[in-house]
Order: sequence, then C-alpha cells, then structure tokens
Amino acid sequence: MNIPVRFKGVDYIRIGAFKKPLKNAPERERALWRVFEQTPFENTPIRVGLRTHDVLGLLNYPVYFDLLKHLLPQTLDQIAEILSADRLIQRNISGGWDILNLGAILLSRNLEDFLTLRRKAVRVIQYSGTGRIETIRERVCNQGYAAGFGGLIEYVDSLLPSNETIETALRKTIFMFPKIAIRELIANMLIHQDFSITGTGPTVEIFSDRVEITNPGESLVATDRFIDASPRSRNETMASLMRRFGICEERGSGIDKVISTIEISQLPAPLFETPPGATRSTIFAHKDLKDMNRADRVRAVYLHACLRHVMREKTSNPSLRQRFGITEGNAAIASRLLNEAIAAGMIVIEDPTAGRRSRAYLPFWAAPTANGTENFA
Repeated sequence: MNIPVRFKGVDYIRIGAFKKPLKNAPERERALWRVFEQTPFENTPIRVGLRTHDVLGLLNYPVYFDLLKHLLPQTLDQIAEILSADRLIQRNISGGWDILNLGAILLSRNLEDFLTLRRKAVRVIQYSGTGRIETIRERVCNQGYAAGFGGLIEYVDSLLPSNETIETALRKTIFMFPKIAIRELIANMLIHQDFSITGTGPTVEIFSDRVEITNPGESLVATDRFIDASPRSRNETMASLMRRFGICEERGSGIDKVISTIEISQLPAPLFETPPGATRSTIFAHKDLKDMNRADRVRAVYLHACLRHVMREKTSNPSLRQRFGITEGNAAIASRLLNEAIAAGMIVIEDPTAGRRSRAYLPFWAAPTANGTENFA
C-alpha cells in the first residue's frame, strides 16, 4: 500500500517494539513519504507478514503456472519462491511473506481481500440503447486481472450485440463489434491505468451502437500517436508479465491489430480520447459512409494512413476504396475523403509532383522534412 497503517483516522509507525502516532515522529514521517513516492506501485506491499499457506490462499497461483505453461511445483514453499522471483510476493523481515500490489492485482482470488484495490476491479455495464439512462445489467469482476481475464472476456463477449445469418444452410453469428479488437483494448485498459488515482477503476460500457473502454489516468502518449509511438506505461513490470502470460501483445502491436480488424470489418474508425483523469477507447457499430460525419471520415482516413505506414505500405485512392468498400467507379468519393483529411492537417501528399492517379499519402507525423528524412516529431 502507499499509505501508513491507520486506525480510527490516526496514522501509526513502529519504532522498536512500540507503535506510535506518526505525527509524533516528523522526521520518520518525511522519510516514509519519500519512500512511498519512490516505490513503484507494483513493488509496494499490500498485505504483510503472512504465512505461506495464507499467501497462497489469497492468490490464484495455479493460473500463474497455467498461463506460463509451467508444471505446478510439488510444495507450497517452492510455489512461493517462484512467485517471489517474479516480484509477486516478497520475504518479510519477520520471516513470513508480503504480498505485493503486482501479485494482488494480477492473481487475487478476490480483490475485496485487498482494501486499497477494491475499486480497481473491472466494472462491466450494459445499457439499453445509446445512453446511460437505463442499465440492463452490471457486474464487478473481482478476480485479479490475470486470474480473471479469460472469464472477463467471455462475459463481455456474451453481451456484445450480434446478428444471425444463414449461409449454405448453416447459421452463423456475426458480432457487431470485432471480438479481437475488444480483447486488445481491454488488455490495454488494465495495463496502462494510473493506480495512484483512487476511488475509480477500469470500466467497460456496452451500448447498442458502441463499446466504451475507460481506464483511470490520462495516456502518457498522445492519442493520435497510439499506432506508431513507442508504448509508455506507468506499470512496466505488470505490462511485461502480462505479455509473458499472453494476455497482451508485444510492444505496440496491439493497437495495430485493433485498427486492422476494424478496417477488415469496414466499421467506423475507433475513437481514442482523454477525458479529465482518464483514457477512453470507443469502438462503433457499422455505419454507412453517407451517415458518417466529417470527424468520423477524417479519423478513418488518418488511421488508415497510419496503419499502412507502419506496415510499410502506401495509402492511395485504391487502398482507401478497399477500406470503405467504395467501387472503382466511385473513385471520386475516395478523393474527396483524402482531400478532407489533408485540409484537416491529418495526412499529407508524399510527393506533390506525382500525378493524381499515382499519388500516395502519409500521416502528418511521417511527412518528409527538408533534408529528405521523415519527421516523427
């Protein structure tokens, strides 16, 4: 935890064999807060001085070995030592074990057992229609993120609107939102949240026309650079372990997969926002091009150009027609979309001297500079 031990509103500290009010030891208080500020969230103890079987009673340790595809050790002591090597727990000076925040947030059997992490459980809310007036159902997923990830994704998938079609005499369920994209964005939500923000946690909200995935803490990367910038996380140890678990993608590739899946489904481009104190990703249900507003169209063209660029491919009139399902005979529509994005400053022409039919386009941040190199500023 990142606060001292507190009883009836009074902070205490142990000095020798005695517990004294923290306010009576100002020098120790200042030193204590300096330690709290310097210790990463993942490495801070949340339950201290536990016996081995008590630790393993609170943590769903079999999930750890299942996700890493390792055999379960034969003794509890061996299990504890392996968890300690990954900084999920640590030896206590009294000879017992401390559970670190990393172990609790990832492997907890029930986050209610950890006072300061209760509000970090994922909330899934399904609404009737497009607003928040009528809630159909709400669930708080109280397992640790790694321990409960599979169940969380299954539950969210079960709530996603879908349609049934009949193809060659067989029924086929088509989901309105790509399940792969939802999974990647939920993993990002968990990993990149700011745990120092109290009283709120990650939320998945399902509407009839969109899914909003929100985590506490404004993104460390500008939202218009999600697809190309090197990922930055407040919780690097957690992110590394989640990658080893196979829950999230290798560095930076998750958003590429989200954009690519959405383009294949010919859905509106996702929206990445930073409302005060949070980061929100929104995926939209199908909408005809004629029903998209200018912001929707510009965002779709821009993200298409970003995806093509990081894949070392060119954005062109034909590639945009394929993205939106525009016929070759309506190439002028794709040209208008490209011109809109240029006017908005989101893409540029790679070579202005090239003929219109052979022109390629780049996201604004990849525009060539005067010396011929790309500008990534």
